[in-house]
Amino acid sequence: MTIHTQRGRYYDEMTTGDVFRHEPGRTITEADNVQFCTMTMNSQSLHLDAVKSAESEFGQRLVNSLLTMSIACSIGVPDLTQKTTIANLGFGEISFPAPVFIGDTLYCETEIGPKRPSSSRPRQGIVTLEHRALNQHGVLVCKAVRTALVHFAPEDDATT
Repeated sequence: MTIHTQRGRYYDEMTTGDVFRHEPGRTITEADNVQFCTMTMNSQSLHLDAVKSAESEFGQRLVNSLLTMSIACSIGVPDLTQKTTIANLGFGEISFPAPVFIGDTLYCETEIGPKRPSSSRPRQGIVTLEHRALNQHGVLVCKAVRTALVHFAPEDDATT
């Protein structure tokens, strides 16, 4: 019997330029938006007040952009970082080129960017990940570039 354990990709398994399309997509509900705003103490009326938001240029409530970014960066955990990433080192470019509304569905992908072995941590490397979220119409709604510290594959790793 062989036992398989879910994990992300090790440094050695990430190739610059590769794109991972993560499934399933995630439909954003009103409860998601309200809970995230409440949890993070963001009382912005554009997120929570249906009447005031209807008077805005968008005509409806906007999903909190940090919720959008969180989903864009987290939905790929099973594909890329589960049990293989040590730490986030930082975020670079973050943009929200189009709004997200309650009821929109996000489809996310991650492109592997430049990478290099760590100079101070043996068998670990630094990888740049560009996370992108597109709505159900294929419109880019979020891009976030982050750097992460990732394990190399164990030398005795028999799992593939």
